[in-house]
Amino acid sequence: MEIAQWWPAVTAETRDWLVEHNGEPLPSAVRDDVLRVNGDLTDPSWWAGESVDGSSELTDAATDWIESAANDG
Repeated sequence: MEIAQWWPAVTAETRDWLVEHNGEPLPSAVRDDVLRVNGDLTDPSWWAGESVDGSSELTDAATDWIESAANDG
């Protein structure tokens, strides 16, 4: 599922966190919410995976999309 599809399905708290902390590693609650709406599947177009320290990250393209969505909203 593409980010534009799951974005409205995550909680408002998750969207707020992603906007306010765009580009930062995801806390487990945000990661879990994103995966919840995606059926635990990750799409390589927006999911960068796990970093060296084990935290989850989004791709640069996903962070750009979130920034654009935040600026448009």
